[in-house]
Parts: sequence; structure tokens; C-alpha cells
Amino acid sequence: MPPKLKFTEGEKVLCFHGPLIYEAKMLKSMVMKDKQVKYFIHYAGWNKNWDEWVPENRVLKYNESNVQRQKEVTKLHSSLAAKNKKANVKAKKADTSAGSSKDSDSRASTPSKEITKEKEPTVTPSGTVTPTVSGSSTASSTASTSRSRASVKATTTPAPPAKDKSEEKETPTEKRKSEDAAENSASARKKRGRSDTTSSNVESEDQFVSKVEVKIKIPDELKPWLVDDWDAISRQTKLVELPAKTTVQEIVDNYVQYKKSSKVSTATKENAVQDIANGIIEYFNVMLGSQLLYKFERPQYAEMIQNQPGVPMAKIYGAFHLLRLFVKLGSMLAFTALDEKAIQTLIGHIQDFLKYMVKNSSTLFSMQQYVNTSPEYHRKAQ
Repeated sequence: MPPKLKFTEGEKVLCFHGPLIYEAKMLKSMVMKDKQVKYFIHYAGWNKNWDEWVPENRVLKYNESNVQRQKEVTKLHSSLAAKNKKANVKAKKADTSAGSSKDSDSRASTPSKEITKEKEPTVTPSGTVTPTVSGSSTASSTASTSRSRASVKATTTPAPPAKDKSEEKETPTEKRKSEDAAENSASARKKRGRSDTTSSNVESEDQFVSKVEVKIKIPDELKPWLVDDWDAISRQTKLVELPAKTTVQEIVDNYVQYKKSSKVSTATKENAVQDIANGIIEYFNVMLGSQLLYKFERPQYAEMIQNQPGVPMAKIYGAFHLLRLFVKLGSMLAFTALDEKAIQTLIGHIQDFLKYMVKNSSTLFSMQQYVNTSPEYHRKAQ
């Protein structure tokens, strides 16, 4: 029996495209061999070249609550973009300020302090993440800044400082001595700048730029769950009930058993799957506390650590937090020692795991997993 269609041809709808929700029209529908329903969507005001087939879970009814949801998602996306832009402007101002500093030693050899603000994990339905690794980027930008400062010193003459009354009494001999001292100091600065930028313990700018960003594509079927997850915690101030009914450890173990039961399974493939499974668990346990939690969830995380000391987080948290891992994982893999071929193989295994999550999404994901929080918890989270 064919599945019942939620939308009719010509119906005005809302549809996810990347992280945002757009007004659209459903032109036609199609039922796939696996009984999955797809709709052919035209985005209002867009060229028909953007028309596309999308799975049913990307399409929303056009009603007041979903229009409000569209506005909130757009507002969040805009505020994040503004924050990123403001951060970039501040970084540029900091570099300019450091360049005009009169402290020659700090200019040539000391990396400028990078003030980092704790960032909530931005989990959006888009499947890619741009890596930001503070240590490497700071080192490379410092090296680059040192080179540019050295060249500026060699080609430009700074304007003389304004004289005060005490300087007017300076004799010609004293003036000449001070100028000689300034020239020697500038020469020493240039030498120090060149030696520091070639130091073997500082990553060069070329090495940093040459690192390839690893992109993990989140399947379209899972993206709405990321948005619902954000909405439940950030807007509705709910929490995922812990320990989860199906933990990350159990999900990964079930995946391994599923792959082992495959008819085409071999000993080599089984070992590879087990290695990938172990890696997912390891990365999850390491990254959860620092990168996978919203600010509102941190008191709950602290309680879990206190109440269940020594228990790995993979045995407490569940599918929603595991899905967040794959949004962030690409930026971590970019800085591993694996070569390009090994990275591609690894990504293939990760995408296969995500397909497994899609196949079992009806049992892994449910908004019933979220619970309301007490006023006392709200006070702790502030």
C-alpha cells in the first residue's frame, strides 16, 4: 500500500534549503522504491533552476507556527553571521594595533595573545564546518605579521615624534647618538624578525593554509533533527533525558553487529568497521564536554560527571548528541596525521554510519526524549 502524501500538488509550503527555511510551492510528488516520498519543490522568488526533489522531512506545512519557526531560524542565522563578522573585524583591528606597537621585541618574536570567548556549539542543518584551530592560526599569522613588519621597516621611514620642551634643549651631539642607537635597534629588530619566522617550531603560513578542510555531509533526512534539537534546548529550554534510553555506545555497537551480519562482510572489513566504531566513541568522549554542548546543558553535564564518576559519556548520552559530533568532526580530522587517501576512506566509513542512522532514525530520534527543566536548574544555567 503506497504511503499517504502529506502535501498536494500546487500547495504552498515551507522547505529547508541548507540551514534556512524558505517559502515554496509543491509542484509534484513521487514515491521511491523504498516507499520514501519525495516532492518536487519550487522556491518562491527563485529561478526555476533551483527547483529540486527533496525528501518529505524537509517540507513543512505553511501555518502560523512554522512561519514563526522560519523567522527564528533566520534570526539565529543572522545573529551568528553578525557575530562572526564582528569577530573578524576585531581580529583585524588587533593585528593593526600590534603592527603599530612600539615594543620591538614583542613585535618581532612574541605571538600576540588571542582572547578566546567560550563559544556555544553552533549546530546547524548545513553539513559542513569550517575549522578554527587557535594554536596553528595564531602561530602562522604571527609569522606572517613578522615578515610584513620587517619589510615595512626596510622600505618606509617613520614620521618623527612631536618634540616636547625638554627635547628642544638637546645638543647636536646627543641627537646624533640617539639616531645611531635607533638605527642599530631597527637593524636588530629586522634580524630577529627574520630568524623567528624561519624557526622550525613555528608552523609556516603555507603549511597551515595547505591543510585541507574535511567535509562530512550530513544527510538531508537528519538535518531537521538538528534544527529541532536546537529549538528544544535553546528556545524551549528543555533537556535530553539522561541517561539516554539508547546510548551512543549501544548505537555504535549495533552498527558493528549490523555490518558483521552483512553477506559481503570479510575479516578485513570487520576490523575496519571496529576501528571506525572505536574512533567514533573516542572522539565523542573527548569532544562532548568542550564542543558538543549548548550552554544551557552544562549544569546537566556537571551533574552527570558528579553522579556517575568514571562512566564514559558515550554510555550516558544518546543519538542527538552523537549527531552533533558529525557536524564538528570534520574540523578535527583536518589536523590528523592521516594522508589524503586514508582521510577519504575514513569519510566513506563515516558516511556509511550516517546512512545507518538515517535507516534507523525512527527509533533513534524522538522529541519525546526531551524533558522540561525546573526553575532551580534555570538558575544554575544562568
